[in-house]
Amino acid sequence: MKTQVAIIGAGPSGLLLGQLLAKQGIDNIIIERVSGEYVLGRIRAGVLEQGMVDLLREAGVSERMDAEGEVHTGVELAFNNKRVRIALDELTGGDTVMVYGQTEVTRDLMAAREAAGLTTVYEASDVELHDVKTESPYVTFNKNGESIRLECDYIAGCDGFHGVSRKTIPDEVKTEHERVYPFGWLGLLSDTKPAHDELIYCKTDRGFALASMRSPTRSRYYIQVPLTDKVENWSDEAFWEELKRRLPADVAATMETGPSIEKSIAPLRSFVCEPMQYGHLFLVGDAAHIVPPTGAKGLNLAASDVATLYKILTRVYQDGDKECITQYSQVCLRRVWHGERFSWWMTNMMHDFGQVEVNGTDSQTFSRFMESELNFYTENESGRRVIAQQYVGLPYEEIK
Repeated sequence: MKTQVAIIGAGPSGLLLGQLLAKQGIDNIIIERVSGEYVLGRIRAGVLEQGMVDLLREAGVSERMDAEGEVHTGVELAFNNKRVRIALDELTGGDTVMVYGQTEVTRDLMAAREAAGLTTVYEASDVELHDVKTESPYVTFNKNGESIRLECDYIAGCDGFHGVSRKTIPDEVKTEHERVYPFGWLGLLSDTKPAHDELIYCKTDRGFALASMRSPTRSRYYIQVPLTDKVENWSDEAFWEELKRRLPADVAATMETGPSIEKSIAPLRSFVCEPMQYGHLFLVGDAAHIVPPTGAKGLNLAASDVATLYKILTRVYQDGDKECITQYSQVCLRRVWHGERFSWWMTNMMHDFGQVEVNGTDSQTFSRFMESELNFYTENESGRRVIAQQYVGLPYEEIK
């Protein structure tokens, strides 16, 4: 097999990159280790920044998103028995976010790829990347017992944190930064009316909670739990009871509950790999960086990586400018670190760290620092503007 760009991973970042490249006439093949059904079964984020919304429109896959997605002009922070609304549009000059589930984004991209007749190889095993520092990289994998070699010009590693792409970069070449948090998020998805028409981030003495949604009839809720907790130990009834204790009383009193569609516990970590490029291999999304979900940045940072790589490869193939590929890592990492810092900051402010020492500070002192931080940023307009500007996301950087 032969193509111009080999894309490793058929999640939303790989599919979006493939769709954008194809619209520019750049041939690409996607290699995925699991089935399409498994990919669609992953329950992930649902808040899209304006930049990602615009990118999906550019890719020609926004029809259902524009019809069914919900534009949100604000979010709420609840703490100390008060609720503070961050008016995103007013504080940023009109920027908003779109609530539309990652599963639906993936479904739309899969449908568009199939309609265009583009090649995706699912359930490929033993995927390996070769000669990525040369002008002739290639990918090998097994499919149905057959060993296949895919020759290409460039490789986009969109295969997530545990994928093969980042592991291809030698340890002496890359630097990995990581912080693992001492708690996780227990999430529940249900076909119930959302508790509120905007997301509510809750800081309580019992731990963090988030009231989110996927549609007017489907809700997504999270509560902070110890890393030692097991999903099977949480019945639906126990989850709803604990969630109500953490939500504002008026919201909890009117909240609709029901059977869960999905429950899972996600550990929280901050992670960045530098550089994001090695020869003709480019790391995209979770392959290069992970953020705690508090800042709603994971999928959005992946989309900004896609936008950068798409623009670079378009210039390579349309203008013959191969020098521009050296900009990829530097451009992406500037935005990545902004997103990492905001997600780390929001996580620190909104969560209960218990008795764990944080950054060399005892838990009680750290808690008071974060309480002061939260009060300072929410009690004045300039502070709320800082939160709003980061929540809606920074503009995508142009390639020089």
